[in-house]
Amino acid sequence: MKTFKIIVLAKQVPDTRNVGKDAMKADGTVNRAALPAIFNPEDLNALEQALRIKDQFPGSTISILTMGPGRAADIIREGMFRGADDGYLLTDRAFAGSDTLATSYALSRAIAKIKEYDLIVCGRQAIDGDTAQVGPQVAEKLHLPQITYVEEIQQVDAKSITLKRRLENGVEVVKAPIPSVITITGSASPCRSRNARLLMKYKHAKTVTERQNANEDYLSLYSDRPYLNIQELTVNDVVVEASQLGLTGSPTKVKKIDNVVLQAKDARKIEPSDAEINLLMKELIDSHTIG
Repeated sequence: MKTFKIIVLAKQVPDTRNVGKDAMKADGTVNRAALPAIFNPEDLNALEQALRIKDQFPGSTISILTMGPGRAADIIREGMFRGADDGYLLTDRAFAGSDTLATSYALSRAIAKIKEYDLIVCGRQAIDGDTAQVGPQVAEKLHLPQITYVEEIQQVDAKSITLKRRLENGVEVVKAPIPSVITITGSASPCRSRNARLLMKYKHAKTVTERQNANEDYLSLYSDRPYLNIQELTVNDVVVEASQLGLTGSPTKVKKIDNVVLQAKDARKIEPSDAEINLLMKELIDSHTIG
């Protein structure tokens, strides 16, 4: 039976439900240290679709690839607790401040380093940017077909994949060759919960930097159990042009972040009658609030 090597692109994002006055640095980048970090929600939807392929084709493997600071290894472990097999953390100060263009470039170079893959799956967009650009840009840089706004992977075989896309005015079923890059929407099935057995298996999984900084005497584990080694890639491990990385390679500049709080100014109570409802609708139309 055919098996598949799947790379899931995931991002550790600041919880934008808790944006405050310290959310932005002076250089226009997000102050991630001031916000709680979470697994980007639509990337979890993407992981679930990859896990369903793995369920259908035993022997298939899923690798989580993320770019970020050292703490971003947390979402690799989270992915492994849910069924992923291993992960790669792309981390270096040279990547700091990357916009979507620089991020997709760095990720594409990391994927080129990994080499072996059949599918690349990611969430449609991250909640800290809402651009939906990284997945398509990665596809373009790798010269791969891309299928966006996917709600469900319906069928996959050795040469092609069939998917259902959620569009503004309906759905569309498309077929694409393998390998491809697929972006998954938030309307897709939610990701399964952590598996207790996998949590016990991977709870000590760490990057080399985390192992060096750890106080626990578990170093012998990583030679005896190689699956606990989360691979750490720096700018020296991938073939890149320095001018396309970080702030230097990012033409997008954030000028300001506002925390907008919506407040009701007026309240009005109406009787549950046709006359009252019709009067309210007329007022709303006359004021151009609706219609």
